[in-house]
Amino acid sequence: MFRILSTALAAVFLAVPALACDGFEVHDAYVRSSTPVSPTAAAFMVMRNSGDTDCQVTGVRSDIAARTELHTHIEDDDGVMRMVHVEDGFTLPANGEHVLARGGDHVMFMGLEQALEQDTTLSVTFIFADGAEQTVEIVVDHARESGSHGH
Repeated sequence: MFRILSTALAAVFLAVPALACDGFEVHDAYVRSSTPVSPTAAAFMVMRNSGDTDCQVTGVRSDIAARTELHTHIEDDDGVMRMVHVEDGFTLPANGEHVLARGGDHVMFMGLEQALEQDTTLSVTFIFADGAEQTVEIVVDHARESGSHGH
């Protein structure tokens, strides 16, 4: 009897998809490239965590580019700002948010597969520390001015 119950419970748990980060939401998201034929683009947004525990976004992927990474800007020893891959990702505090904005943290698309047309929607998948994933839709908006996250 116990073996049957254990097998049934295991089947239920395997059939339920993993929850990414309970309470993960993306707001005011947009993608832009510097020119219509640029090989790179970046996504900016407010990532919110309405859950009761911290959540770690460790990666991101999309089929629009050869490589998609979480990036930030750092100042090197010569005082020059440069972009770097954030391998450990970003922590979203419980009931908090993390802003991805120009000149700071962002999603970087490198080796675009095609030109990004204004007002099209792209699928972007966020990967969490536990291996769970959540896909969101982000609009292309080349005209968006920086600082328009509504804060």
